[in-house]
Amino acid sequence: MKPVCLVIGAGAGIGGTVAKRFAQGGYHVVLARRSDKQGLDQLVCDIEADGGTAEGHLINAVEPSAIETLIKDTETKAGAIAVLVFNLGAQIGTRSLMATSLKQFELGWRMACFGLFRAAQAAIPSMVRKGKGCFLVTSATAAMRGNEGQHAHAAAMGGRRMLCQTLNAEFGPKGIHVAHIIVDGAVDAPDTLGKMIGAERFSELRSTVGARDGLLDPVHVAETYWHVAHQHRSAWTHELDLRPWSELPWWNDKPQPTAKI
Repeated sequence: MKPVCLVIGAGAGIGGTVAKRFAQGGYHVVLARRSDKQGLDQLVCDIEADGGTAEGHLINAVEPSAIETLIKDTETKAGAIAVLVFNLGAQIGTRSLMATSLKQFELGWRMACFGLFRAAQAAIPSMVRKGKGCFLVTSATAAMRGNEGQHAHAAAMGGRRMLCQTLNAEFGPKGIHVAHIIVDGAVDAPDTLGKMIGAERFSELRSTVGARDGLLDPVHVAETYWHVAHQHRSAWTHELDLRPWSELPWWNDKPQPTAKI
């Protein structure tokens, strides 16, 4: 039986591309996303056409028991989860304090932080029984730095980062590898960045900045996820950050220079 990789947040960017990489590596991948059944079905078809095996599920991760049911059904029908990729985003755009509603703030926390907590409670016990397992958690610059207008996102992602640390502290010694992966830059993804800035601006960005490797390429991001998931336990990575070569890192607040090629 193939090992199982569950991707929660399997869109057309990082999540779906990571799923493809694990399928290529011999995993049966289970894909979960909130909407766009046509896109989900196409992703499954693409994986199967490439010789892999996959299945897709539409879930609303903030609904009670949705994550828990997905994990239980996956382990019952597909097999024990070897790798869980938690890729749910919580970006609502730049909003001032007074323009951020209580509902928006709470929703960000439910997706980014509480959702990870629920996934960990549901999946980690079986991993502990096996003495091994891996959680790959996609994060963002907001986990490290609270920028203006990012009240909801920074609070949610900051909580996500701390939760990854507490999970490491408790379960690392039991053989469970938790990695907090900070995506510190814009990703070449139509269903995240594309929706946020609009199709026309996204196309323009891809043809200029993206053409110079100025956007994070999901294919190469997926290679990092694959590598981290298969590290020897004597040299685990618990936190890392990824960004294009032309971007300044999150800890540098100087004006960003224009990349020259």
